[in-house]
Parts: sequence; structure tokens; C-alpha cells
Amino acid sequence: MKKWIAGLAMTSLAALTMPAHAQKPATGTLTIGFGAEAVMMDPSRSAAGVDQYFFGQMIEQLVRTDPTLKIVNWLAESWSISQDGDKPVITVKLRPGVKFHNGDPLTSEDFEFAYERQRDPKISKWSHLLAAVEKFEIVDTLTFRVHFKEGDGSFTSGNLILWALPKHYMQKVGDEEFARAPVGTGPWKFVSRTIKEELRLEAFDDYWNKEHRPTVKNLIIKIIPEDLTRVAAFKTGAIDWIDAVPPAMTEEFKKMAGVQTGSFVSPNNMYISMDAVDKNSKFHDVRVRQALAHAIDVDAIIKKVLFGQGERYVEVGRGSLGYDPGLKPYTYDPKLSRELLRQAGYPNGFDIPCYNLTTPREPYQKEVGEAYFAYATSVGIRCKVQGQEYGTWITFGRRDRQGHMDGLYSNMWGHGLPGDPGTPWAGHVHTYVPGKGWGVTSVHSDPELDAMIEELKRTMDLDARAALIRKIARVKHERVAGGLTTYRPVVTFAWRDKVTFKPWPAPGFWRSMQEIGLKQ
Repeated sequence: MKKWIAGLAMTSLAALTMPAHAQKPATGTLTIGFGAEAVMMDPSRSAAGVDQYFFGQMIEQLVRTDPTLKIVNWLAESWSISQDGDKPVITVKLRPGVKFHNGDPLTSEDFEFAYERQRDPKISKWSHLLAAVEKFEIVDTLTFRVHFKEGDGSFTSGNLILWALPKHYMQKVGDEEFARAPVGTGPWKFVSRTIKEELRLEAFDDYWNKEHRPTVKNLIIKIIPEDLTRVAAFKTGAIDWIDAVPPAMTEEFKKMAGVQTGSFVSPNNMYISMDAVDKNSKFHDVRVRQALAHAIDVDAIIKKVLFGQGERYVEVGRGSLGYDPGLKPYTYDPKLSRELLRQAGYPNGFDIPCYNLTTPREPYQKEVGEAYFAYATSVGIRCKVQGQEYGTWITFGRRDRQGHMDGLYSNMWGHGLPGDPGTPWAGHVHTYVPGKGWGVTSVHSDPELDAMIEELKRTMDLDARAALIRKIARVKHERVAGGLTTYRPVVTFAWRDKVTFKPWPAPGFWRSMQEIGLKQ
């Protein structure tokens, strides 16, 4: 019998239960500090993972990952996969009684509206994720079906992709007003926002989940990108919960009286992108890509730059679907690196632009990039480093925008928790195909890998999908295709004893304030 991803969602991933006893009303105010700022607050138009730190507090999906890393039904009370001939059909039954912050009930119409927005390339940067959908069918107020032209494992492995958007409200106020002041079904509702300074939220009294919800009334999220300023704000009491404790200070925070800490592997998979698609690029030659792989001591970077706050991974992270513990990283061997460059025709090395993210999207991201490029320079891949802040960096890497990444690029693409690399590989390994969604950040082209990645997208059977991921990973690793994989960050948060906090991994890379409050 085939093991479908939907079967996993319907059995071991049972819906969360809600207690019958009455809840005490949320009270008090809590101020926390995030290290990064949102680019876009509308999930249909968002392209940055950091955006989910913000709109993910207010807007929800059908399925999500809980604190134990199990995928649980969320706005979907249940869902299943059936076959219409040889075409898959997903049937979703929505949870009754769910309301948007403006009082509108959540219905199938809202998800149809979300589907239409997210499939529109004029609106969405992720329209390709719905390319395999043939039609959206409303069965009744709380039931809908998604009909597929062919199998789509990315849809089911990606929390059913759709975000709950309030159709009537958005049609009334328009896209810009919604992006300024989002309305969702989540535990927090929007109050106000000052860009680059703070976001104010209020606990939603009519939130549907009576068990997993905040117990503090007001939440103020301060935007403090500078590490030392954020640390000072915590030490002086200006904030009571701190994001991204600097790795060098993790042990200090763990020893602070009256403070609790938690460290978590990020679902963000870091890698170094390199221009291998241009035949005039040095990295078009696999020997040069392998030279880079042998030039960088990732383990030393994790130990010395990140103070151990990182987990090495090779193509697929530990715990992810298709993880292969037998796949080993390239050894640090600068002598072999120089020899590979010589064989490729560059005995004296070469100069190359190297683009580095300067905004702290992950702890010490700027310093990690500088270390990458210093190692590369030491073997003859001489980096001319160009720093980029987050907004410029994330746009620069897209193939459907102006500019072209013509060197090395310190990059990342989250695989999720538990992880599945299907969507990231479709985006940064598959050849770029304008207007089709393939290779949206890719500077690589390999027809054999393209065919396997396309097959992976169609594969919904778990065993077959895992086997194919392992096959792709080995080919990708041998050819250093789609970038050189490096590490997954370990992020540490800290909060005062008076704060209650249960970390949820998504949305928001463990920064979901689903269950936060003040001790009574």
C-alpha cells in the first residue's frame, strides 16, 4: 500500500484538541526584541522568510508544525487525498467557528480567494507552487477540493501552501491597506506599525484555539538589528524576550540569574551560490566549484565564528525527508583546492565579485560570509566583497528581477522543520525558466538534475519521494550543483523568568508567539 503524505497528516498528525474549561482573559503588556524587519506583510506578495516573523503572528495556514516537530491539522479540521482517474484531489474540511479579526467567519470562499491571489504571477512570487493545480472547487461553506493535473509533492510537504486571507475585507480595503494592517485568523491582531521601529499587536479574544494561545494582552515587537543594542535593551529591562542572542554571548545568557534560554536548529539551510550557468563564468567548470568546496573550512567557521551555534549539513539536514547520513561533506583541503584550480586553467587564481548579506538575518551572518570569502581568497578565488542589506540582497538574488548574480553569493533557503528540499531545489538548483517558477534564484543548469527535480515535484508517495531526494542529493553534491551547502544556524532566545514561552517552529523560524505570556 502506498504511503501518501496526506495519510501522515490524517493519522499521526491529528488535530489539536481544545479544553472545555473557560480561559482567563489575557492581561498585561510584553515587549520583545527581534533582530530583523519584515519586507512585506502580505503573504501573497512576500518573498522573504523573515516576513513570517511578522505576518505569521496574525495569518494562519491549513496545516502547521507543532513544538514537537509533528505536522498538525490547523485551520483544516481534516484533509485527505483521493484520485479522480489518474489525477490527485485534495479535499479539505475547515474547522468550524473560526473568525477573522474583523469578525468575518472563515469559509471556503476565503481560501478560493487566497488561491486565486497566490497563483497570479502579477501578485505572487510563488505562483509556480500552484502550477500543478487544475482547479479549485468549493463544495460547501467549510469544504473545498483542490484538483491537480498531476501529482504535487511540494504542495503537500509545504503545509498545503495556502494562507487564510479575508476575501471580503481585502476586496473592500485593497492590497496596500491590507499589507499595512493585515487581518487574519491568528492569535494576534494588528494594532499599529512603525517601520524599522516596532509592531504592536493585541491578543485576539475570539481566537479559535482555546488551548494554544497567548496569555498576555499586548505584545510590542521592537526591531533592533544591532546585536549589542538588542542585548543592552534586554539587560536594562527595555525588552523581556530577546531574539538571536549573539553566539559569543550564549553562555553568558545561560548563566544570567532570572533568565531562561532556548536554542533551536533553524529551518534555514545556508549555502554559497555561485554563477555556474554562464559559460564564461569560472564556476561553469565543476573543478572550480569543487575547488571552492575544498577551500572553505565550514567546521572551523561553526566553531570559531559561530561559537558552535550551527549544525553542518550536506544537501539535506538531519531529520529531513531523504536525509542520508552516509553523504559526507567535502574535506577542507586547500592544497587540493589549488590543484583543482590549476587543472581548470587558473594556476594563478582569479578575481570574482562576492556578495555578502550585512543584515543579521541569522546570527553573525555577515561574519560568516566574510569567513567564506576569506577562505576562498586564500586559495586564489580572490573575492571583491560587496555588502548588501536585506532588501537589496533578497531582490538581487532573484532571476526575475533586475541584475544578475555574477560571482559568489552567501545565500539561504529554508527546507522547513521537518524538512523537505523539493521546493528549495526547484528554486535554486533547477535551470531558470522565465515565467514558470523554476530556478527563481538559480545560477545553475543541469538537464539531468532538472528532470529529477521535476519528477520529485510530481512524487507524493513518501517512500518514493525520500529515495528520489537521496538520489538527487548525491548527484547535486558530486557536481556542487545549485550551491555549496554549509550549515543550519542554531538560534538562541532568552526571556525573563516572569515570561512564559513555548517555542513553535513555524511560521517564523521558532519566533511564533503562539504561546507567550506573563506569569500571574
